[in-house]
Amino acid sequence: MNQIFSTDSIPPAGLTPEGDLRRVRSNPDFWYPVAWSRELKVGKTIGTRYAGQPIALVRPAEGEVFALEDRCAHRQVPLSKGVVKGQAVQCCYHGWAYGRSGRCIDVPYLGKGKLPNGVRTYPCREQDGLIFVFPGDPERAAATPLPRLAQTTNPDYKTRRFGRHVKCHYSFMHENLMDMNHQFMHMKQMGQMKPRFLGQDRGPGMIEARYTFARTGGKQPLGEALVFGQKRDNSAKYAHRDVMTIRTEYPYQTLKIQAEGTPPVMDLWIVYVPQDAEEMTNRVFGLLSIKRPRVPGLLDMAWPFLVAFTERIFSEDREIVELEQAAWDELGGDHNQEVFPVIRSLRELLAECGIPAARS
Repeated sequence: MNQIFSTDSIPPAGLTPEGDLRRVRSNPDFWYPVAWSRELKVGKTIGTRYAGQPIALVRPAEGEVFALEDRCAHRQVPLSKGVVKGQAVQCCYHGWAYGRSGRCIDVPYLGKGKLPNGVRTYPCREQDGLIFVFPGDPERAAATPLPRLAQTTNPDYKTRRFGRHVKCHYSFMHENLMDMNHQFMHMKQMGQMKPRFLGQDRGPGMIEARYTFARTGGKQPLGEALVFGQKRDNSAKYAHRDVMTIRTEYPYQTLKIQAEGTPPVMDLWIVYVPQDAEEMTNRVFGLLSIKRPRVPGLLDMAWPFLVAFTERIFSEDREIVELEQAAWDELGGDHNQEVFPVIRSLRELLAECGIPAARS
């Protein structure tokens, strides 16, 4: 790293100005993906979650996907167990039907004049293979843009869609990706890499960190060669040549690798969607776009090797953040002593943009 910093002002026990960061809830006034488009078949409904809120996604035979509270107003049975009929979903228990507005439009044994209240509806959009909902104030949804999702529509790139459930608070995930000093952990997969921190930028709702790397030992793995489109040795020729830019633009993260003045060779978009009410488990939705090399078809043939390589990296990251969460559980709070400036700034950003537990 090329930045000198002091640890004199480290808050005790790793606390942010808002208190324990792991108790800060995510801000619902953003678009969050809750399912992949491929998971929801035509004429079907599935159940998903955001921060403990059960959500039923419905794909009618005609028209767009819509999202409702996943509880029938009658007996609270999940609507995701129901049957799609036209532009409505019928509860599997007594056949109460709800339209895309959430209003109850039919109770088979009551008639049209005695219909009860409906259920909550969520603004819902579908983009680039993801289904998004807006779990916060619905009046803010129209003015809140969906995020740009990597290079999914660019034919010069091939995109991998990935994601799993991870048993940790979403803030651990943000910290893990932003702090490239943890490449030490990936030594077996990537060889010995020395990161150089170039600095950070901070703005409203965002923080960005930039790094370069030099290989100090080991061979370049095949997966890395596929990312860069070429083999690279440990010579000075390739040291600190490409810039890795990592940005948290709340609540999303991106990572790009590119040489100056050239398109990125790798473009990652990722988000961590809380699942339980305490937000100690999240579902990851990631899009990883790799620039195609000059040789036609080469990336397609080698794609299984790249997928295996990236999956090993993600698996190591998943294991370590779950260990961090386990330590938080055992200690009863956040005892991290953070010294890296950009992570300290990131923690402040997450606390500012999130909602303290007392207000959630």
